[in-house]
Amino acid sequence: MTKKNALGRGLGALIDGVEKEVLERKVEANLNIPVDLIDGNPFQPRAHFDEQALGELTASIKKLGLVQPLTVRESGGGRYQLIAGERRLRAARLAGLTHVPAYIRTADDQAMLELALVENIQREDLDAIEVAISFQRLIEECRLTQEQLSDRVGKQRSTIANYLRLLRLPAEIQLGIRNKHLMMGHARTLVNIENPKIQMEVYYHVVNDDLSVRQTEELVRQLQSEKIRDPLKDERRKKLNEEFKQLSEHLNRIFSTKVNFKINESGKGRIVIPFDNPEEMERILGIFDRLNY
Repeated sequence: MTKKNALGRGLGALIDGVEKEVLERKVEANLNIPVDLIDGNPFQPRAHFDEQALGELTASIKKLGLVQPLTVRESGGGRYQLIAGERRLRAARLAGLTHVPAYIRTADDQAMLELALVENIQREDLDAIEVAISFQRLIEECRLTQEQLSDRVGKQRSTIANYLRLLRLPAEIQLGIRNKHLMMGHARTLVNIENPKIQMEVYYHVVNDDLSVRQTEELVRQLQSEKIRDPLKDERRKKLNEEFKQLSEHLNRIFSTKVNFKINESGKGRIVIPFDNPEEMERILGIFDRLNY
């Protein structure tokens, strides 16, 4: 039986009318270029960037460098114009980088770029992050939907979505995937963890203890079953409980009965003063009357 193409389709079927020599032309290069030579994209549709997220990305770049390259095109005079990666460029500048990795477009033909990216995805030595970046570039630069991308590369939309989710992982974990410290199975497990701190905790366990995918899945199940809390919330809850314990003891002495408190994490609640009979109620009401004077 003939082995099926990894993408399910040949490149010739991806875009009609493409000659063989087009595939051999150099469409782009991946180089480190000076940040000062990159001009913004005048057609950038995104006007607002979350300051906190930008700060987190800046801190990550200071520590680990820019993991996902920008995409630029030559604009003449030795300068470049940004095509994709506005947030990454801004964070790189804030981090003080003088040079950044970038895909340099040397052709304007959209079909050629699409072919180059799809051809790159066919390589057997690609790691999961490289595949995810190629998928993301096809979506951003070639303006494809996930459905259209699924048709182009012959993969299910769910598979593409799983790869794209890897780009949401912290940069250190992305580097771990690129450096073969993690398998795709590990990465899929980490993506399902919402808390980045817990993601990093599991990542260090995987790397330091050489955990298998199954062991990693079991570790995540244990962490989720334990319902790990935010340490700051735990501290606030502990302080609040101590304060109300003291108040409860004070009111117990005043009313000579056990005063019950019900309070939630936001501080809202109620105070309940129980009584066993009408006489006990009259005694408590009398205490309230005396407190009013």
